[in-house]
Amino acid sequence: MPSFQHDTLVELFKNRPELAPLLLTQVLGVKLPPYRQAQPSSVDLGDIEPAERYADSVVLLYDKARRRRRPILGLVVEVQLSRKERKRFTWPAYLTRLRADHECEVMLLVLAPDAKVAAWARQPIQLGYGSVVQPLVIGPKSIPVVRNLAQALVAPELGVLSAMAHGHGEVKTAVRIAVITLRAAERRAAKHFEMYYDWIVAALSPAARKAFEMLPEGYQFRDRSLRRSFQKGRAEGRAEGEVVRMAKDVLAVLEERRLSVTREQRERILSTTDADTLDSWIRKAVTVTRTDELFSRRARPKAGPRRPTRRGAERQ
Repeated sequence: MPSFQHDTLVELFKNRPELAPLLLTQVLGVKLPPYRQAQPSSVDLGDIEPAERYADSVVLLYDKARRRRRPILGLVVEVQLSRKERKRFTWPAYLTRLRADHECEVMLLVLAPDAKVAAWARQPIQLGYGSVVQPLVIGPKSIPVVRNLAQALVAPELGVLSAMAHGHGEVKTAVRIAVITLRAAERRAAKHFEMYYDWIVAALSPAARKAFEMLPEGYQFRDRSLRRSFQKGRAEGRAEGEVVRMAKDVLAVLEERRLSVTREQRERILSTTDADTLDSWIRKAVTVTRTDELFSRRARPKAGPRRPTRRGAERQ
């Protein structure tokens, strides 16, 4: 993965907050508490020197029912391209500040494209008297090869990351990752599509780039007028068969996450023709714990007397 990709990698986490918990669970095997929503949060995490007070990305996980105002877990995400010993002092500061602000458990996820940097980052940070911070680190060999559309539909940004990590490997694999990821990005990250296209193509080896551009899909993705025409047709509901593909995308994500789907649920999904509804189901399919949660609508709670906030109560 090229060393100049720091801002690109950070942008992936900002565009798709779900990418951080996805990497923790699928790559590192971390068992996270059940959550309903992943949301970005402020990266301003301290009163230390201005240049060091900002984490690369912060993601907050909220529980399934969304009944708690506090998150159930806070994730600090750092992209580390080189060894910086100062980080071993600022990383614990990020965690303690995030924990104090939101009163929840916290984790540190480090993405290190260089193997030696990854090995350095994995070392426990000794705070003294038995207190230790253990970074969770993803190195270059840990990044998975995206092999099917269902994987990429859950988070196209995972496919972009996969292309960056494996774009200079075996040509056939690199091209397959590029095609699958761009197909998913058209459906799940349309507003970032052109940016992701540029990043993926730049990550391919010369041989893989040539092979990709020779494919019919490569030509379609490269031609901006064709791409914009397709996206306009989708936005206006004119792309014939698009809702059918979206319905299949919902089922593909559920299958990838190994969630059971009844015959009635499958028929309901495949018979739905409203693109907005299907798009909503695709997003929800990434985080639901049961298929029937796709169709649930939470009633708004009745208005009641406002409770004073903790700070307000303290002032009283």
